[in-house]
Amino acid sequence: MNGSGLEFEKPILELERKIEELKKFTSSENIDLHSEISRLHKKLDKLKHEIFENLTPWQRVQIARHPQRPYTLDYINIIMSDFIELHGDRKFSDDKAMVSGFAHIDDVKILVTGHQKGRDTNENLMRNFGSANPEGYRKAIRLMKLAEKFNVPIVNFIDTPGAYPGIGAEERGQAEAIAYNLREMASIGVPIVIVVIGEGGSGGALGIGVGDRICAMQNSYYSVISPEGCAAILWRDRAKADEAAAALKLTAQDLLNLGIIDEIIAEPLGGAHRDPEAAAKNLKSSLLTNLKALSRLPKDEILKARYQKFRNMGVVGEAHQN
Repeated sequence: MNGSGLEFEKPILELERKIEELKKFTSSENIDLHSEISRLHKKLDKLKHEIFENLTPWQRVQIARHPQRPYTLDYINIIMSDFIELHGDRKFSDDKAMVSGFAHIDDVKILVTGHQKGRDTNENLMRNFGSANPEGYRKAIRLMKLAEKFNVPIVNFIDTPGAYPGIGAEERGQAEAIAYNLREMASIGVPIVIVVIGEGGSGGALGIGVGDRICAMQNSYYSVISPEGCAAILWRDRAKADEAAAALKLTAQDLLNLGIIDEIIAEPLGGAHRDPEAAAKNLKSSLLTNLKALSRLPKDEILKARYQKFRNMGVVGEAHQN
């Protein structure tokens, strides 16, 4: 794993570094330290389970934002083949924060669309930190309608802190672009599978988030607002983001309990950034299972179920006591 890690990961990283140092020392000095290394490995495994199996919502948000976490193009490269990226909204420009194109998962042809962040400063500036402009959402819906025309199922990856709120984006109709996508995606007559792979921030996430199956990676989050934004509004103190994260019920398990998502896709212990290949393998299995199940359904049944799915979200009832 690269980088200094998150604050709560530091005891793990320190122990991992110590193990690596002992391995190098054993090799260079020809001294047998295998028993000590084995003991530290057992200690490391125990420590990982203690920390990663008891994460707070705020810690999961931090993992969802980890700079080494796999992004849309990483998953495309690992689990898909024959990816042909398509560009532009045919109205203004091409938005690098939103990638889309046709690909194959094994022998299943799909249209894949997703937010894309950058790995360094230059790429983040090019990708606008994964925050799409209106042209990004217009590109996405243009290509989703193209997929519908050729009866190709759709897979959308959500990973954004939110839609870009700049003046230019607002002048070009940011809110209208997202609202248009919500309406149009509700009536697209091919299967749509949504996966929250990292951050799922507000309308920026929902703009490509209407589908028949909504899945979330284990350490992703999906929320109407970021924890920092919520804390700033409720307590006028962004430092209370950890309290806000707990109150927002934004983790994958919270979302599953509330009926917002249909499935949690398991990640390797510690997060997808620790073993992207293993995370991608789980993601691929989920996508193929869901696409296969949806492919058996007639178009009118898919549309009816999709409509009802979103109508049911947020419905509350009263508990009556005898």
